[in-house]
This record gives sequence, structure tokens and C-alpha cells, in this order.
Amino acid sequence: MKILTSIWMVMVVAAVLLGVRIDNSDTVKTLRYKTWDYFQQIHPRDVISDSVTVINITEEDLKKYGQWPWPRHIMGMLHARIGDAGALLINYNILFAEPDRMSGVEYLKSMPMSNELRDQLGSVLLDTDAVFSTVLKESEKAIIMMSVKNQKGIELPSTTPIIEKGNVKQWLYTYEGVVSPTQKISAGVSGMGVNVTSPEPDAVVRKMPVLVRIANKIYPSMLLENVRLLNGSKRIKVIAKEHGIDEVLVSKKAGIPVNHHAEMYINYADPGKYIQMSASEIFSNNFNENKIKGRIVVVGMDAAGLSVLKYTPHGLTTDQMISAQALDTLLTGKHLLRIPQADTYEIIFMAVLGLLMIVLVPRVSVLFSVPLLLFVTGGISYASYMAYTNKGFLVDPSFAVLYIFLIWSHSTYNNFATQSRLRKQIKKQFEHYLDPGMVKKLQKDPSLLKLGGETRNMTFLFCDIRGFTPISEKYKGNPAGLTKLINRFLTRMTDVIISNGGTIDKFMGDCIMAFWNAPIENKKHRQMAVKSALEMTVALQNLNMHLAAEGLPKINIGIGINTGDALVGNMGSEQRFDYSVIGDAVNLASRLESSSKTLGKTIVIGEDTRRTIETNYPFEYIDNITVKGKTEEIKVYTIKD
Repeated sequence: MKILTSIWMVMVVAAVLLGVRIDNSDTVKTLRYKTWDYFQQIHPRDVISDSVTVINITEEDLKKYGQWPWPRHIMGMLHARIGDAGALLINYNILFAEPDRMSGVEYLKSMPMSNELRDQLGSVLLDTDAVFSTVLKESEKAIIMMSVKNQKGIELPSTTPIIEKGNVKQWLYTYEGVVSPTQKISAGVSGMGVNVTSPEPDAVVRKMPVLVRIANKIYPSMLLENVRLLNGSKRIKVIAKEHGIDEVLVSKKAGIPVNHHAEMYINYADPGKYIQMSASEIFSNNFNENKIKGRIVVVGMDAAGLSVLKYTPHGLTTDQMISAQALDTLLTGKHLLRIPQADTYEIIFMAVLGLLMIVLVPRVSVLFSVPLLLFVTGGISYASYMAYTNKGFLVDPSFAVLYIFLIWSHSTYNNFATQSRLRKQIKKQFEHYLDPGMVKKLQKDPSLLKLGGETRNMTFLFCDIRGFTPISEKYKGNPAGLTKLINRFLTRMTDVIISNGGTIDKFMGDCIMAFWNAPIENKKHRQMAVKSALEMTVALQNLNMHLAAEGLPKINIGIGINTGDALVGNMGSEQRFDYSVIGDAVNLASRLESSSKTLGKTIVIGEDTRRTIETNYPFEYIDNITVKGKTEEIKVYTIKD
């Protein structure tokens, strides 16, 4: 009953943990992501495309060319230098949301003058925004970022046409508004996309949406715009199915592997392997154009107080470096993939593995359950890591390992508690009836004890005091003295039996019942029983010498020994039970002890014991007798003096 209760408790714990996994809370997600972060840390993407360069506007650049924001004509010069060096595309992780405050045209707007005079002066003053836009347009390489905003009422600019197949919008991350570049700058760019990372509970950037929904319109990311322009496409096609976004295509052959929310996992490489340059290097006379030629360039801020730093599996890094890592993930083809059915498969796998642990753990010792735990959890972790390193598959081992560990812990605790109770039960039940060494052996390995009952070939011994009634009469007025005498006798006899590997079944007044070959197997049980009988007679002689010296009555005994099959185990009710034996062979041993008086022999041994014993004891045939409960005569023996 207790074992079944323990199993049910473990199953309840397992069910609760499965429910937590199915719920997929932020805590569960974070645990999963931290595991994948660790994979990326110990095994970062080892392939760099040689096609991405990062340009950082540093504090030294600001000291040299002035505080931020720079006048747009300087940005135009920077763009021209990069474009002339042979850049494929130039990404700006910089939001040009306001007109250049250093522009002469913008300055005139703040001056108190007539519109006529303002128009005349504007025709001769430099419009730096227009200059920058012209440079961007002529290069046909610029991609400008937009920023999402949870604020309504923002006018949305036109973007790349997006063809929807299926209910696409319901699967995309949704925002209320967008902060876009100025109209002048927007007019000069070849591509314009949002720059946003996926929301994570711990704010670590692991995924990047390639499409987002703003109000009721779909917008591409800067990453997707790069893919579109590289493939010369004018539109983007998005296919949604029942499980979510299925494909994002810029042509029949070009697309981005995404999950059901149109997110791409970023496979990070060592940031130190990327070419990074400052604006000052671009403007210098010894500018190395080979660092730019044929590459996609990502421009962003790296100055203190201006740069956007975000957490990644490799620590804090700039926004432009994250964009470069995402681009390079695509260019190298080293994608990280998680199939839509991954959660379902993982939950089923956990359920099956949990049931196996519930079944297996209680059946092994605590010592062997530890290697079992290490084998299972280690196997899960290693398989997940191999899937990541070899195929880029993201398989979540974290919760499965935690799930198995908690089930193992609970099962092991229950197993330990059950075995502990069993050891206490064994000690309580056998410490007075078995050799201490045998008791410890049983405690160490309770499986040696078949508590449910089993049939064994055993040898039984009954020992009783002859003439107990006359002895009792001598102690009529002294019951305590009689008790003391009986206890002295039983102690001596018990010591002999236990020292020879016997088990004391019970004391019945002045009678002792003992057996061999249970609970611990003893192949020499016949010899040990006969040996005990002989030693008991010697021990009795010594006891009688002491009794005589004390003026106490002499004790005589009769011993019956028999061998045969019997049922041994816990006998009794659920409330109270004893480890005992029952069977015809037991009854015959008792009858042999009773017949010892009429036969005039101290030790009477049954035929089955004499016939199967291996030791050459000097057996002596007594007679064929009929005992109570038997119709056939049996041969009985004794040991010659």
C-alpha cells in the first residue's frame, strides 16, 4: 500500500511538472534560452562570411568631426566614401527622424522674415538633408532603419510591397506606430525596414523578426530588405499556415528560415572576428578599401551615451553588431532552426521518459539509481548539443533534464524512505532472533528477504524442557525466580542457535522454535541445525553445573529436527504480522520433539534431514514411529553419544 502511495505521489509530481512545461511560462522559456545561450558560448558559429563590415561612429570620431548629430553633408561624405570603396549595401542603424538642425534651409525656418525673402535665401543656402538624400539615391545602396513605437496616430510611410498568403497578420508581433526617417531622406533610400528584436523575458537578443505588423500594415525588417536587394526583387511574399508563418520569400529561390512568428534565430559568432572600422578610418587618406569592397556595411553608433547596447549570449554588444551577426547568419547558411512541432515532441518525450523513470528508479538501489540519472540526463543533454552543433536544430534539454532530476529525486527519496522503513522493520523483527551480522546483511540488501512469502526447503528445530511441571511447582511461591530460570535457559539455547545461523521463530513458554535457510539462504541448513542441537546439549550441561552449584533444579530437554518444504514470510494481518513458517515439515519437527521423551532420546531427527545431510554425523536409527496427524510410519534417528 505504501509503495503504491509513493508511486502515485511521484506520478502527481510528474503530471504537475508536465503541466508547467505545457504552460510554457516565461520562466520555462528563460530556462530553455539560457541552455541555448550556453551552447552558443561553448560552440559559437565558426564560419565568417567575409561579406560584412561594421563601421562604428566612436567618441574619437565625435571629437574630430563634432558632436552628434553630425550635419547631413558629413553623413553624405561618409556614405560616398563607403560607396566608392565598392560596398554592396550600406545599412544605417541610425534613426534620421528629424531634419538636420545645421541645414541652412532649416535655420531659415526659425528666422523672422517674409516667405519671399526666405525663398530667396533658401535658394543659395545649403540644404544638407537634400544633399544627403541625393547621395543616397545615386548610390542605390542605402538601407535606412525605422523604429517601432507603441503609439497611435503616426503616419506610416510606404514600403516594399508584401504579398500575403493565408492569415499572416495574426502571427506577427504587432505595434501601434512607427518612427520613420524624414521624407527627404526616405526618398533617397533603396530600402527601408524596421530595426527591432524579439521580446524576451530576460531581454537577451536571440531572435529577430523579419516582418512586423504596425497598425494593420506589414513592414519588413532591415535584414529582410538586405535579402531582397541582394536578390534584385521588388516584393516580398509571406505564406502562413495553421501553425503560423511557414515561408518568407523574396524570390522563388531566396527566403529566410523563420519560426511561426516570422522570427529568425541569430547564430552568433565571435564578435572579435568581424572587421570593424571607425568613421575616422573611412575619412583617412590611407583608407583600406579592401575592408569595404564587395561587402555589406552596417553603420551605427559606438560612442558612450549614444550607442544602443543590448544583451546577447556573448554579453553586451552594439545594435549594429547584432545586425551584422544576423546578416552573417544568413550569408553563411549556418541557420538555427526549431520546428513548429518541437514543443509537442518534447512534451511527449518527457512524458514517456518520466514514466520509465517512475518504473525503473524504485526497482534499483539508491547506489545504482545515480548512474541511471547521469546516463539519462547526460544522454538528453549530449543529444541536444549534437543536434545544435551538427544540424543547427534547437532542441530544449533543460526542462527535460530538470523534469527527470525532480522525478528521480522524488522517486529516490520515496525509495530511500521505503528501504529505511524496511531496514528498521528488519532490525526490529530480527535483532533478537538472528546473528547481528545476518541482520546487517538483510538491512544492506532487503531484497534477500522475501516479505511477501515464498516456499523454501528448510530445516526446523523444536526444543522443549522435559518435566517442566515439577520444576514449576518448586517455584510456586516464586514466579520471578521461575522466569529468571527460564530466561537463563532460553538465552543459552538462543545463543547457540543464532551462532550457527539459525532464526528464532518464537518462544512458546519453555519451548523454542527455530529454522534455517531463511530469511538468508544457507545451503548447509541441515548440518547447522544438527550442529546446533549437539552444541545445545553441551551448553545445557554447563548450565546445569551452574544450577547445581546454586542449588537449583536440573533441566532436561528434548529436541526434534526435520527438513522439508514450508511457506516462509510475513504471517498475520495488515495491522500486525510476524516473520514465520508454516507447513507439514514444521509440524513434523514439533511431533519429533514431543516423541523424544517416549523414545528416551534427547535429539530426534527425521528421515529427510538424515538422508540429505552432507556431514558424516554418527546417526543411529531409533525406530519407525507414528506421530499425531500422520498415518504412515516414519523412520527417526538420533546422534550416537
